[in-house]
Amino acid sequence: MPDGQVVNDAEHIGDLESYENALAGLNRRDFLAYCTGVAATLGLEPGFGVSIANAAVAAPRPTVIWLSGQACTGCTETLLRTNHPTLETLILDTISLDYNETLMTGSGHQAENWKQQAMKANWGKYLMVTDGSVPTGAGGNYCRVAGKTYIEAVKDCAAGAAAVISIGSCSSWGGWVSTGVNPTGAKGLNEIITDKPVVTIPGCPPNPYNFLSLVLHFVTFGKLPALDDKMRPKFAYGRLIHENCERRPHFDAGRFAMEFGDYGHRQGYCLYKLGCKGPETYHNCPSIGFNDVGQGTWPVGTGHPCFGCSEKGVGFTKSIHELATLKSVAPPNTYPAVATEKGQGMTPGAAAVVAGIAGAAIGAGAVIAGRLGKQDANAERDAPTDSDAK
Repeated sequence: MPDGQVVNDAEHIGDLESYENALAGLNRRDFLAYCTGVAATLGLEPGFGVSIANAAVAAPRPTVIWLSGQACTGCTETLLRTNHPTLETLILDTISLDYNETLMTGSGHQAENWKQQAMKANWGKYLMVTDGSVPTGAGGNYCRVAGKTYIEAVKDCAAGAAAVISIGSCSSWGGWVSTGVNPTGAKGLNEIITDKPVVTIPGCPPNPYNFLSLVLHFVTFGKLPALDDKMRPKFAYGRLIHENCERRPHFDAGRFAMEFGDYGHRQGYCLYKLGCKGPETYHNCPSIGFNDVGQGTWPVGTGHPCFGCSEKGVGFTKSIHELATLKSVAPPNTYPAVATEKGQGMTPGAAAVVAGIAGAAIGAGAVIAGRLGKQDANAERDAPTDSDAK
């Protein structure tokens, strides 16, 4: 076995009695053989069949029904790139992902029947997750699944959901398909489902750990975390990108990249002048990065301005290089020039100003010193003598 490769062994086998008659009456041997085959199908080591077997007979886990509308599948793809927990840990140990059109092996009538069974068996308890916008144009016929419009599908699913989560900007507020002409009438899920709260995890793509943290919080505590006025979890969207950006000191010092590839850009200066939308976008991108490959793995960290993908009215709406609307401190107009030549002396005007300030300070000091001297002399004159005391 190669170094570092982990394989489940017999020490992880659960209660063998619980394996008996599992999955429609299979005996223990056939049940374990089936689970090992599933592991191989998923591209996992055969030993992971034990984990699948244990998950299959464990206490019921929260059911998740995941629906997709007008989407690019990027939200599901970002979920596949998680490492803590990994996808198999999430869906085998933590939740029961009963329906996801991209990840499930079934299709057609089989998939739709399973979705209906899962919803009926867990009515009022399952989590509903959606990615992609909801097209409302042409009676909703721009997106149909299993003979139903997507509008009908989300309404049917939301009716029995314990919580509704929109992942990605398209599902959260319409995303890029809702900008401009918007021929399909694309909208966010919260404009369709209005009788219960819809939690949003915007981003294009969203960071998978924001979604996982939200789901695991619900699984652990049975309730949603604190949310802002746009129904986003505050732990992920509570602060502006500008406040946590590693380039913020350059902004405060007035050091900006003016064009791609110039000296400031190569030195890692602030990208505000190139259109960075960090000053008006709420997200935790600079704090956690992407893909678990180290700090700086986010757009600004790699030298590209943030374009506000998670912020409605900013991402896909403003031009990429249009200056952001500053929501906090603005850069002053009195910065020294970044490209000032070394050795350049003080200008005559500046020297006159400094001389005037210095002269005023010296004059004020002399006046104060003179007054203090007079006060000391008067105090000595008025002080009682020894003869006065007698």
